[in-house]
Amino acid sequence: MSVRPRLPTILALLLSLIAIGITAYLSTDIFERMPHLEDEFANLWEAQVMARGALWQPSPDPAQAYLVPFVVDYEGRRFGKYPLGWPAALSLGARAGAAWLVNPLLAGAAIWLTYRLGSKLFGKWLALLAGALLLSSPMFLMLSSSLMSHTFSLVLGLIFTLTWFELFLDASDGSAPHQRAVPILVVLGGLSLGLLILTRPWTALALATPFIVHGVVRMFRSGRQERSRLPAVGVIAGVLAAGIPLWQYAVTGEAWLNPYTLWWPYDRIGFGPGIGVTESGHNLFWAVYNTRFSLRAGLHDLYGWPYISWIFLPFGLYALRHVRGGGLLVGIPVSLILFYGAYWIGSWLFGPRYYAEALPALSLISTAGVGQLAGVLDARKLPLHWRKPAVLGLLLALVSMDILWYLPARVGGMKGLYQITRAPSVRLVRADLGDALVLVHADRWFQYARLLPLVAPFADSDLHVTWDVNPRIETELIDSAGEREIYDYDAMLGVLTRRPPQAKVP
Repeated sequence: MSVRPRLPTILALLLSLIAIGITAYLSTDIFERMPHLEDEFANLWEAQVMARGALWQPSPDPAQAYLVPFVVDYEGRRFGKYPLGWPAALSLGARAGAAWLVNPLLAGAAIWLTYRLGSKLFGKWLALLAGALLLSSPMFLMLSSSLMSHTFSLVLGLIFTLTWFELFLDASDGSAPHQRAVPILVVLGGLSLGLLILTRPWTALALATPFIVHGVVRMFRSGRQERSRLPAVGVIAGVLAAGIPLWQYAVTGEAWLNPYTLWWPYDRIGFGPGIGVTESGHNLFWAVYNTRFSLRAGLHDLYGWPYISWIFLPFGLYALRHVRGGGLLVGIPVSLILFYGAYWIGSWLFGPRYYAEALPALSLISTAGVGQLAGVLDARKLPLHWRKPAVLGLLLALVSMDILWYLPARVGGMKGLYQITRAPSVRLVRADLGDALVLVHADRWFQYARLLPLVAPFADSDLHVTWDVNPRIETELIDSAGEREIYDYDAMLGVLTRRPPQAKVP
């Protein structure tokens, strides 16, 4: 037996390991294994709480002094505003003391699953190229090195897509899955979609919409056995999706109260007054504006080819017109873009991250474009043609520009994001304060939040690090300090000062 057909699979596995190594390095060197965005703080906080077997903690008093970004205090309970899917996954890493490693491991899985999906569409060698393109994406690398939820939902979306292809796209061409595998695939498809709903509900609905349309069409064209699979996948996903109101009831006491609105009342999906930050509310004008803003960021951050990261997509769309399942692949980014037009804000800091779950599909479409231009969509037939070396040479030049120039500048520029580094925490640890109260004097949330890794639930510590918001709060904190030493920390200057013992009131 020739080993050549196995070579791309071996290389894909190697690529997955490289993805884990690169993102683990970036997580350590660039992001210092700590949160920087409000989303990350909230997700890691909730993950640490869940790792201890709880969904919420009693609110501290006064709550304003113990701020954790996007962690809500409501009816005496403190909990993260985000759905429980990603914090639950992150809690597995938190239990092992390595929450930072969860996303790098998922990055490796994403590369492998992209390769598997591409193999079903147009052969293993082009599938390997799709995995390599995904790995070269600055947006993918930044998100997979952070504590954001997108890499997890990206992997769940890939698992759902793969199982759907196995269940509903192979049956009519003689390559249907073995009957014993069908129940496993049905369960896997339902579980992945259900977990995606528990992680990013709006994203899940957007990603599932092309498949729902395809499923409805299949219901009228397929046999009885296949028709029974469709509702089974939906039922399993629906059972898991019921975890959303159950979780909301557990933390707020109301099944239909969205914790997002407890932090910002205007933070909702939809159109009309009271949604978003503008006086008019969210409307079609802002939907188009935000979409264009996000897509402009994607012109660069998709592959690190400034202004032309989309260059192969039109050719890929043309190439996929005859590829079985190509329409579903195209439907994923289109649906995400349209659905997120209903959200009141765009995204750019980590790239257009609201479309992150479309990255594998975009890599596969771009790869199809490369294959189309090179005259080789089936990699088993490699014609000796001038187009092939020309296109591959262009691709190599673009990827080299990304690796040598764009990636170092773009990803390296994320270091110290929002002035958040480990240095202030290290400074306080070395001071060995013990059971003490630290009053942090800071103008902005991130100047205070960079010290949060020192305190529970992020770390087991007797140290009380508080934000000195106003004189009234300061008085409350000092009165409740008891016998603790009290320190002032100037977040701007990085200066720690011990206060003299308070005079006892007779």
